[in-house]
Amino acid sequence: MFLNGHSYYSLRYGTLSIEKLVETAKVNDVHTLALTDINNSAGILDFVKECTLNGIKPVAGIEFRSNDQLLYIGIARNNEGFRELNEFLTAHNLQKIPLPREAPEFENATVIYPFTDQAFTRRKKRFQDMTDVVGIRPSEIRRLTTHPDREFLLRNSVILAPVTFQTEAEYFLHKNLRAIDHNILISHLKPEQIAGQDEMMIPEGDLKMIFKDYPQLILNTEKFLDDCHISFDRSSTKNKKTFTGTPYDDKELLEKLAFDGLDYRYGKKNKQAVARVRHELEIIDKMGFSSYFLIAWDIVRYSMSRGFYHVGRGSGANSIVAYCLKITDVDPIELDLYFERFINPKRTSPPDFDIDYSWKERDEVLDYIFKRHGHQHTALLGAMSTFKSNSIYRELGKVHGLPKLEMDQFLRHPEEKTYENDNIINKIRTIGAMMVDFPNLRSIHAGGILISDKPITCYTALDLPPKGFPTTQWDMYVAEDIGFEKLDILSQRGIGHIKEAAEIILGNRKVKVDVHQVQLFKKDETVKELLRSGDTIGCFYVESPAMRQLLKKLHCDNYLSLVAASSIIRPGVARSGMMREYIYRFHHPHGFSYIHPVMEEQLKETYGVMVYQEDVLKICHHFAGLDLSDADVLRRAMSGKFRSKKEFQRIVDKFFENCRNSGYPEEVTKEVWRQIESFAGYSFSKAHSASYAVESYQSLYLKSHFPLEFMVAVINNFGGFYSSWVYFNEARNWGAALHEPCVNRGNYKTSITGKDIFVGFIHVANLERDTGKMIQEERMTNGLYLDLGDFITRTQISLEQLIILIRTGAFRFTGKSKSQLLWEAHVLTGGKPDSTETGTLFVTPVKNYELPQLEQNRIEDVYDEIEFLGFAVKYSFFDLLETSFRGECLAKEMLNYTGTKMRMLGHLVTIKYARTIKHEWMNFGTFLDVTGQIFDTVHFPYSLKTYPFRGDGIYLLMGKITEEFGYPIMTVEKMAKMPVVKDPRQ
Repeated sequence: MFLNGHSYYSLRYGTLSIEKLVETAKVNDVHTLALTDINNSAGILDFVKECTLNGIKPVAGIEFRSNDQLLYIGIARNNEGFRELNEFLTAHNLQKIPLPREAPEFENATVIYPFTDQAFTRRKKRFQDMTDVVGIRPSEIRRLTTHPDREFLLRNSVILAPVTFQTEAEYFLHKNLRAIDHNILISHLKPEQIAGQDEMMIPEGDLKMIFKDYPQLILNTEKFLDDCHISFDRSSTKNKKTFTGTPYDDKELLEKLAFDGLDYRYGKKNKQAVARVRHELEIIDKMGFSSYFLIAWDIVRYSMSRGFYHVGRGSGANSIVAYCLKITDVDPIELDLYFERFINPKRTSPPDFDIDYSWKERDEVLDYIFKRHGHQHTALLGAMSTFKSNSIYRELGKVHGLPKLEMDQFLRHPEEKTYENDNIINKIRTIGAMMVDFPNLRSIHAGGILISDKPITCYTALDLPPKGFPTTQWDMYVAEDIGFEKLDILSQRGIGHIKEAAEIILGNRKVKVDVHQVQLFKKDETVKELLRSGDTIGCFYVESPAMRQLLKKLHCDNYLSLVAASSIIRPGVARSGMMREYIYRFHHPHGFSYIHPVMEEQLKETYGVMVYQEDVLKICHHFAGLDLSDADVLRRAMSGKFRSKKEFQRIVDKFFENCRNSGYPEEVTKEVWRQIESFAGYSFSKAHSASYAVESYQSLYLKSHFPLEFMVAVINNFGGFYSSWVYFNEARNWGAALHEPCVNRGNYKTSITGKDIFVGFIHVANLERDTGKMIQEERMTNGLYLDLGDFITRTQISLEQLIILIRTGAFRFTGKSKSQLLWEAHVLTGGKPDSTETGTLFVTPVKNYELPQLEQNRIEDVYDEIEFLGFAVKYSFFDLLETSFRGECLAKEMLNYTGTKMRMLGHLVTIKYARTIKHEWMNFGTFLDVTGQIFDTVHFPYSLKTYPFRGDGIYLLMGKITEEFGYPIMTVEKMAKMPVVKDPRQ
């Protein structure tokens, strides 16, 4: 009887989760329930599932609104009607046109219009034909008594009892959500902006009693609901069924491609590889995944034909077929990766390929996929952004009129007693607790894409976010539950700098590098030395301070060690203390005891430490006796990829029960569980780590053999761990001659000629993008600029932009000082801020002016560089210090002073924040010494409270040099930011 239910997917409006809505219906003895969320169908699939589990008949619909105005409610009579409603909403979302005041006539859906005289008169013919109906609310019954078309209305109306909340507290929550949505004070809400206070579910019998004088309405509603049916098959795969047109042809094509690739990867005589390919093909065909592999292969084939680089990673790298198809570059035989981690009849989650592209090329790949498989059958996967932690309180603080400073103070010190009797704060706390994890905004999954056999609108309406591709309104959990295997087409800047490095090397050195020869890179001695030394700044995934330290502590110089390092660096492993334990056991393989024989049996390769996701599965299965499907649910739940808390708790209980039944000592069980908890949420699959390691090797090879070109590529892709100036410093360390931007030798992006690197105009603060590009384009078209006057004539640049270029040193080819050039710039432009003249047909000679002798000093240049480029190019930031002291030891000398208290001088690079067991803040610092070499520091709470960081700059650090597994670090006791000489320009 309830045709207008709202869940919290009616964003910033509804207050009931799908589970709570259905539970409420069950309590109120409601037998049929419709979900009609506002302008979306995101909750329908979960709703149908939940209703079925609770013995309630589900009905699917959408409530269509324009801002706060209810236009109409669409109710699907069957699955086809659900598709029609989705397509109607999708068309308006994709075309970005407002919803019409009148809905189209659907073949399999009925439209319920609100009971207004104007709407009734305008649509009377449609009501006569029973195409649509009028919805009459309990509060509108009195109007029926005197309505001139009373009998007509009774024949063509249904009961409309909206449900938006269920308690007074939820009604207040609803009002808060509406105020947040409108960004106004809660006291400023207007009646039309909120739901009626009676929009609560009551027992079905009570609702019928309200309409007892109008049995025709009750009969109409019941008959209408009887005609509605919706169901979804959750057992079958929803992906595109075939690539070629038939499953048999898919099987044949995949087999041919796999064996063609086998020759390329292994040659013709590798019996182990042949046997494994045959084994995988059999499983792939049996489980109906041939088309999935072929679709991924087709995407890779297209991208390679365009010269795009890609990295296939994730559990898909467990497959030798994927390796032969060039979807991945990870050899599963070399790493002993088992295929069943990717496709397994007992695995609860469907497989997915993760394919990374350069951030510059990903959209072109997506465009190909949409055009290849059709917009009706292709969509990006949506995601749901939820209300969380401090953001909830900030939003509620605004709608209750609290100043930002007051909310900041509360969030910093919520435990203060002054808040105990603060009515507004207590209201906010109560409402905030109810809002946690409520959906807030629909967004986009990082890279998920669905290719559906049926039109996507059979399952959801689509949005068109700023990204520009149609996107599902539900997320990956719903996609997985209904039977979709997503493809992850991701972007990262690491691939961009690998590709660009190869291009720059070809241009600067005339050497063609094949970056896919990873097997050769693994044997390269210069690469091994780079790994051992931790000299990895700029290299994908191995450049962070923590990773550099780990590589050096492990003395890492081989692929397998790097694969392990890529996983144990993850937060959970490090925080649990097992990363340090792994390093110790790596160096002392006979100096430790396994906690249990099962750990030795299953994890001997990693010294009894769970390093990979597979290790978690092994221990859950072999130690705790869980079957593989339960073990996988446990792993996924801990990583936030499984939503059923009840199912999770069932498996946890089973874990401990099985361990008790096996007679394990309780302390052993607890320790194994502690390790599982810390690893499962963060660790990578072995294949994923291997994929990252492959990309790391590509970066390492390029850096070790072509360091300058490589660093330029890293700089131009803006995607590393550090700020750009750190990469410029690294280039200088490797022998580059750095130069400020130059209008005659520099480009929009940073460029290299020989060993000369010119900072690109893109790095110049406040220089307009079009100006930077135009300088390069004009020079390439009409030749070098002769002098300042020639430059002004040819570019028609504004005085403001010209001054910026002069102060960055971009006209030093003229041989004139900045002061002379600034004087000349004002004379030549007449001091006008903007140049309005058009270009001239003939070059007019520039008059020579006698200028007074103007001074320019080195300190001014350093300040100019820092102001406009963010770092010192020609000189060093150390040149600005008032003191000539440069520290008692340099980074390269730290090991010589282990155990000694020293003073060091360092330019701050980055800070990492962490909490201690006592929840106090501590920091890890990274600095450059005067020679440009990196060193690391640790700042414990006792030191940090007295000597905190005070922004960018150079610090004098005093502390003890300690060493762990050959890596030195300073434990800082005192720290002070060093004063610099005054800016002479001021």
